[in-house]
Amino acid sequence: MSVYIFLLTTFAVLVGYLALKWRRALQYWQNLGIPCEEPHFLMGSLSGVQTSRTFCDVWVDYYNKFRGSGPFAGFYWFQRPGVLVLDTSLAKLILIKEFNKFTDRGFYHNTEDDPLSGQLFLLDGHKWKSMRHKLSSTFTSGKMKHMFPTVVRVGHEFIEVFGKTLDRSSIVEVKDILARFGTDVIGTCAFGIECSSLKDPEAEFRVMGRRAIFEHRHGPLAIAFINSFPNLARKLHVKITIQEAEDFFLRIVKETVALREQNNIRRNDFMDQLIDLKNSPLTKSKTGENVSLTIEEIAAQAFVFFGAGFETSSTTMAFALYELAQHQDIQDLARKECQEVIAKCNGELTYECMKDLVYLDQVISETLRLYTVLPVLNRECLEDFVVPGYPEYVIKRGMPILIPCGAMHRDENLYANPNTFDPENFSAERVKQRDSVEWLPFGEGPRNCIGMRFGQMQTRIGLAFLLKNFKFSVCDQTTIPMVYSKKTFLISSDSGIFLKVERV
Repeated sequence: MSVYIFLLTTFAVLVGYLALKWRRALQYWQNLGIPCEEPHFLMGSLSGVQTSRTFCDVWVDYYNKFRGSGPFAGFYWFQRPGVLVLDTSLAKLILIKEFNKFTDRGFYHNTEDDPLSGQLFLLDGHKWKSMRHKLSSTFTSGKMKHMFPTVVRVGHEFIEVFGKTLDRSSIVEVKDILARFGTDVIGTCAFGIECSSLKDPEAEFRVMGRRAIFEHRHGPLAIAFINSFPNLARKLHVKITIQEAEDFFLRIVKETVALREQNNIRRNDFMDQLIDLKNSPLTKSKTGENVSLTIEEIAAQAFVFFGAGFETSSTTMAFALYELAQHQDIQDLARKECQEVIAKCNGELTYECMKDLVYLDQVISETLRLYTVLPVLNRECLEDFVVPGYPEYVIKRGMPILIPCGAMHRDENLYANPNTFDPENFSAERVKQRDSVEWLPFGEGPRNCIGMRFGQMQTRIGLAFLLKNFKFSVCDQTTIPMVYSKKTFLISSDSGIFLKVERV
């Protein structure tokens, strides 16, 4: 009986200790007098996300509520005290000037049990630095030029399929067909396979890619646990990638690599660059580190290229068409430029003449401001950091940091008439007057988006071909104002983007 009482007492003490520690964690900012919202006991400052509000709602509401109160507001990333940045000067310190103190994103990954989580976006510390160095040569302008004809070829097929879709109905849901275009582009460049999702919306690559991006392996409770206790989750061998996606993408990569190596096939695409890294004769760097890639690492990088490439670019193109359909004068200017540039290049878009699509670039940049696909940048503090000029504002080691760039992009102190679509915000004169951290769709500093050039190239090609051939306008099925999906971390329309389309 005494043993039973001892065990019961020990259990009660342990539960009490954990409850006290939990309560103290959720009172951290209040006790310091730093402005914050009262957190939910489980979700922290993310209460209601994916049910009653979107992730973007969280960042925008929090930013608008506390901006002007200090350099950051207290935030609770589930049960972990963190900070939500309110000041662009602090954002610049974190992303650029003091980058070495904030190199990590702090996202969960488990390369041992979950190989696809070993992607560049999720890696931290030395693993990130090493992988970034290995991949930096694959996204140079020279490599983009090599991949350009492949994207153009898919672009021509896209316009053909788009025209056939228009023959069936003048009302087109552009979000899905643009996602299929993005899938075929990334599938071809990153995996070296013909996905055929443009012609077959239910093609295996499109279906599995959609599942990998939008389906979750775990429910809200498990996600809260993983984000609150990542080290414990790794020790418990917790995986985040759905098993079917892992099996599919690993199989595709292994088959592609084997086919190319056995038959000496070169396609001048992303997969070629990864295979070159795998077979690099420089097996050791000056520091003794292995610089070649494993098959699992190749699969992880191709996987993130797929997820980041098709979703962000296709979403940006869809939102650009959505705004152009509401602003015919802007659409006419963009179309005129596209037609003149393509005509000047003998009827075919070339890599060299893309630089002449100046106004189209402004349209894309303004779309990314209003519809920042990744509306928050995540970092983790590596050592205690006192915000200059604010001795009471201390970011402690291990704290998650959120920079709400989507909310900042709609701040009237940074952009006049911030909710109005105006490509002149990105005229050469205005860009020169603006600090680089006031426009962050690709991040900034050493950990900015490595695939930015490719994403911009794909988006330019897709929009240039569409505007050259078609006119877009709103219809009864167009959702105005836009309603966002609550299911995804990224910005996405909830029910598609329906537009009226006519041939030019």
